[in-house]
Amino acid sequence: MKKLQSMDEFKELKEKGRHIFMFSADWCPDCRFIDPVLPEIEEQFKEYTFVYVDRDDLIDLCADLSVFGIPSFVAFQDGEELGRFVSKDRKTKEEIEKFISGLSK
Repeated sequence: MKKLQSMDEFKELKEKGRHIFMFSADWCPDCRFIDPVLPEIEEQFKEYTFVYVDRDDLIDLCADLSVFGIPSFVAFQDGEELGRFVSKDRKTKEEIEKFISGLSK
């Protein structure tokens, strides 16, 4: 999974293509819980580019998008937000797959 480096990179990525931004942090145990299944999810949904967002490095982006809990996911296609799975709760592989499957295409 690619790691987002800057706000400018976010603005560029969200405007072109289909991206799912995963908001996380190294210290978050619920985020680490889903780490083992992320490669499988990425493989299953190849139409999306998955981008890791470290909430500590990009706290302003989190505030701009109202992402206050992690792990969380926000999907964009060509500048339009397709959906979000945002909460402070631990997420399962099945919940993440259901969220992505339900995104409008």
